[in-house]
Amino acid sequence: MLGYLRTFWEQFNWSALGSAVQRVLAVLLCLTVHETCHGLAALALGDPTAKRMHRLSLNPLHHIDWLGLAAMFIAGFGWAKPVPVDMRYFRHPRSGMALTALAGPASNFLLALGAMFCASLAAYFALPAGVVTVWLFDFLMTTAVLSIGLGLFNLIPIPPLDGSKVLFALLPESAYYTLMRYERYGMVLLLLLVWFGVGDGVLSRAIEAVYMWMVRLVF
Repeated sequence: MLGYLRTFWEQFNWSALGSAVQRVLAVLLCLTVHETCHGLAALALGDPTAKRMHRLSLNPLHHIDWLGLAAMFIAGFGWAKPVPVDMRYFRHPRSGMALTALAGPASNFLLALGAMFCASLAAYFALPAGVVTVWLFDFLMTTAVLSIGLGLFNLIPIPPLDGSKVLFALLPESAYYTLMRYERYGMVLLLLLVWFGVGDGVLSRAIEAVYMWMVRLVF
């Protein structure tokens, strides 16, 4: 028995486990920042709903939708629990909703820049590099890539993604409220597009372009 356990320990793929842990932590961080900033933007514009429901938190457990998290790892597409927003509190409801929506992707781009900046500091000050430093560097760069991807994906103007809130705000008022009523059907369309890989190449190239621009900016 001891020999079997020793063999299992020696042959276990610790590198794969470390990469999986990195990805899980990075996804949780990206989603948490994204949703929290939605709530903060809404609060700044006069809507206290997210605050009352304890969604202005950096605790991932307040934001995780477990089915959405599982889908992100299985299908590369997932979601968190949407932050509740009551646009009736906004002085200008449609523009307030658009700004609240934009706060999520904007926070992801800032998080990516911050993660890259911290990675550059780790690479500069932690020489010679040890195991912990390498893991931290990889984690920060993984976070940056996923955060850029989450930010760009959410800018797609298909409900319920954030980009649709911005697009809808530019439409006539009658069209805006009509489309908002059918927002829930957008998820079905989005799932079909992801399932068939529509636009994967465009999104991948956009992520790579933003990533390389940030790398040149930070490193």
